[in-house]
Amino acid sequence: MNTTKVMKADNIDQIINIFGSFDKNVKLLEGHYNVQIAHRDTDLKISGNDENKIKKAQRVLSGLMMLTATGEQIDEQSTRYVIDLVDDGQEDKLISIGKGNINVTAKGKPVKPKTLGQRAYVEAIKNNVITFGIGPAGTGKTYLAVAMAVAELKNKTIGRIIITRPAVEAGENLGFLPGDLQTKVDPYLRPLYDALYDMLGVENYQKYVERGIIEVAPLAYMRGRTLDDSFIILDEAQNTTPEQM
Repeated sequence: MNTTKVMKADNIDQIINIFGSFDKNVKLLEGHYNVQIAHRDTDLKISGNDENKIKKAQRVLSGLMMLTATGEQIDEQSTRYVIDLVDDGQEDKLISIGKGNINVTAKGKPVKPKTLGQRAYVEAIKNNVITFGIGPAGTGKTYLAVAMAVAELKNKTIGRIIITRPAVEAGENLGFLPGDLQTKVDPYLRPLYDALYDMLGVENYQKYVERGIIEVAPLAYMRGRTLDDSFIILDEAQNTTPEQM
């Protein structure tokens, strides 16, 4: 038996954000729960043969509306994430995601946690002297740590930022690299530079480096350093040796 439920969005911009480019977000939701979703103005209609799946689709749409209210741009990744939370019965935790910006990029874009894991990571950095972040590549470990460091610097709760990582190739040998010492280690430190450029802009970053307020260096050159009043990020720490630690 075909059942239809109707929901109401706050405005048409919210509908556009939730549906996504070429309706790709909604198509993902329709495929997962075997439902059909359509809208007329701000009314959302969810139709299907399984009432339980329709209710879950409603809960996902409610969660996506909650995210749009925080200024989040909905994409396939965030849609999948909300679907997983609903399937696990944890969508009530969505309210804690995206609360409060950590920082603002040089282009004015707010930086905030997008998942429960990122929210827990940010809170751990705020509340502890040392935080270990473990997770797959691309989950925001380095980027969020740099965002937190720059925020602390702007608030003047720290005096400088020191970002370091062991100079180890990611699974392949780069061989001989031409140039001076800085040129040789730059390829290994590129992800850190990218995050700093995003937060500060290239010109501001250069000013901070010239004044010694921001330092990016391989771990090999950190031995014996005095690190008072500093926010220190050790990236790719799993590649360190016991001697280096």
